[in-house]
Amino acid sequence: MATIKENAPMTAEEKKVIFSSSLGTVFEWYDFYLYGSLAAIIAKQFFSGLDEGSAFIFALLAFAAGFIVRPFGALVFGRLGDMIGRKYTFLVTMLIMGASTFIVGVLPNYASIGVAAPVILICLRLLQGLALGGEYGGAATYVAEHAPANRRGEYTSWIQTTATLGLFLSLLVILGTRTAVGEEAFADWGWRVPFILSILLLGVSMWIRLQMNESPAFKKMKEEGKTSKAPLKESFGQWKNGKIVLLALFGLVAGQGVVWYTGQFYALFFLTQQLKMDGATANLMIAAALVLGTPFFVVFGKLSDKIGRKTVIMAGLALAVVTTIPVFKMMTKAVNPALAAAQASSKVTVTADPAECSFQFNPTGTKKFTSSCDIAKQKLAQASVSYDGIDAPAGTPAVIKVGETVVSTAVTPEDIVAGKAAAEKKVADLTAASPADAKAIAAAGVAVKAFDVPAKAKDAVVSARLGAALKAAGYPAKADPAKINKPLLVALLFWLMILVTMVYGPIAAMLVELFPTRIRYTSMSLPYHIGNGWFGGLLPTISFALVAQYGNMFQGLYYPIGIALMTLIIGMLFIRETKDVDIYASD
Repeated sequence: MATIKENAPMTAEEKKVIFSSSLGTVFEWYDFYLYGSLAAIIAKQFFSGLDEGSAFIFALLAFAAGFIVRPFGALVFGRLGDMIGRKYTFLVTMLIMGASTFIVGVLPNYASIGVAAPVILICLRLLQGLALGGEYGGAATYVAEHAPANRRGEYTSWIQTTATLGLFLSLLVILGTRTAVGEEAFADWGWRVPFILSILLLGVSMWIRLQMNESPAFKKMKEEGKTSKAPLKESFGQWKNGKIVLLALFGLVAGQGVVWYTGQFYALFFLTQQLKMDGATANLMIAAALVLGTPFFVVFGKLSDKIGRKTVIMAGLALAVVTTIPVFKMMTKAVNPALAAAQASSKVTVTADPAECSFQFNPTGTKKFTSSCDIAKQKLAQASVSYDGIDAPAGTPAVIKVGETVVSTAVTPEDIVAGKAAAEKKVADLTAASPADAKAIAAAGVAVKAFDVPAKAKDAVVSARLGAALKAAGYPAKADPAKINKPLLVALLFWLMILVTMVYGPIAAMLVELFPTRIRYTSMSLPYHIGNGWFGGLLPTISFALVAQYGNMFQGLYYPIGIALMTLIIGMLFIRETKDVDIYASD
């Protein structure tokens, strides 16, 4: 096929291709990321039968379920895309995604239908993941096959903005709904509105996609009878292509995936779960960074047309390895300076029998952590308190030390009686106050009821002791909105966005250029979705499990740093530059 002219300005048809491909993909990402943005609320709605910590991890796993199946969607829809065409394949993915998202919005919660609610929710997430697995490769391939050879980085970088724009759109709709109905109503039923609105986006997206023509490269190849009859076998059964798939995964996409999810998702979870920042403000700060950072996808895409894709991506990985932990530590001081100060002045330790300490990961919600060590670690993790572990003799009950204050986990029946009396007094004091705080009264009432359940009574006593010790040491229950350094926080989040745009802006062009037309959709989709779906999508779940296990709120960052470092080394040694490759060659 003749190469598209290189120096001509973008034509009206090319603009239409980019706009229609990008807009449809924005809506798919909007659908997909609504869940991630509302993970904390969804945990309460659909996993309320579990304790708070397990419910949040379970909600993250349901979020991750959509990522886990993305490679399978890449195989199914990638094969179809290479056999029947790019256009109709991602029409199907759009329909599946939009319908699944709408159903989440009307799905009864755990309180209404019990365990069926989370089961159905996870099934819908799996369908979303399959659809997204077929979407990205089609859109990136479609745009690249319309692009001039010397502007593929620029053209495909518009596709790279869609994930961020979809996230931004989801945050915007969430914030608008929150503001319109109020926090209490939003947590109760308002969270459903953004999901239900997706049916309108589905209609618009389907109409846009129906106006598109087939890719010229695929059309030409089909006319010549050169389409692949077995794209899966060609892509993964032949070593000459299979080795490129592996290099693309470990030398490009795995590191890109963890940098992306650290900057745009783990940062949000870190703000709300670790630093105790309110969700609305955290979403606003993330949204501000997204607005500032999104144009840089195109900046780095265009730069990759000049200096090479590999140079830009590897530089982004190197910067991520070096700066991630310092940025998150600065973020802690900017958002919750009282927490940072307390951690510096009042160190916390847990002295416990190692045999009593379990790995704090409970994806099924069936395991009960009842030992004194487990209770101590759970309470500290829930309070976002970093601690050091000290081994104690066998059979010794765990002891928490906050600064110089010792908190025992040993509980007697008399302690439970006294604890319940104190909790009842708190309810009485709150009720008598003017004006009375209804939410605080309700929370205190829940605390009282905990003393009536034998399995929870010991836990409640330890919680009260630890809460008092942490409060005396200056550990805050939540971030003080008046003390948040918002300009600094936005600057730090913007830096994380710059790293995201460096590694993600050129990646579509590079993946397209690595593989021949006849198997391009299939070959590029699998490593992309394993790298982003598994290495990236599982990041929040893995990172929070590491934090709970090792007691350091920054421990979870070693996972993305380690993967990024691996990719940097493999990429520098084995990945070739691709910007001057002829992508119209059939093999």
